[in-house]
Amino acid sequence: MRIAISNDHAGYALKPLIVDAVSRLGHEVIDVGTTDNTPVDFPLMTQRVTGLITSGRADRGILVCGTGVGAAIAANKVPGIRAAVIHDTHVARQGVEHDDVNVACLGAWIVGPRIAEDVVAAYLAASFSTDPDFRRRVRQLSDMERSARTGPDDSPGPKGGSTP
Repeated sequence: MRIAISNDHAGYALKPLIVDAVSRLGHEVIDVGTTDNTPVDFPLMTQRVTGLITSGRADRGILVCGTGVGAAIAANKVPGIRAAVIHDTHVARQGVEHDDVNVACLGAWIVGPRIAEDVVAAYLAASFSTDPDFRRRVRQLSDMERSARTGPDDSPGPKGGSTP
């Protein structure tokens, strides 16, 4: 896979380890992050990754900032992006399998190097499930994005499953 990686200044120290881990796992790295710890705005660094994914030039992305939260918020503003903060292997795997997460956001202040390597490996090894329930739910997420852009449609409530 082609993996776009970016970071802000807070993620600068952890990014080289992640780039190395992704390469060792046999994936192509597209590094578009900052190259030093000079303060930079995380939304701008996030756009570099989301743009590569939405254009089809990258398959997935990894963002590294202080906590992962800011990067996840910024990435999820982009239609077609499903970003999640991942600080453990269970969330990394299940996020892809159940929710088709295509951008993993890591907090350099939260996880150490060894955990980061394990989390990245779990994220990249996972595949989106073929289970119809998970597929339906991700389609519903796409419908929500479309509705936010164009306004709600006139169709009845959700198809399948129950509403809260």
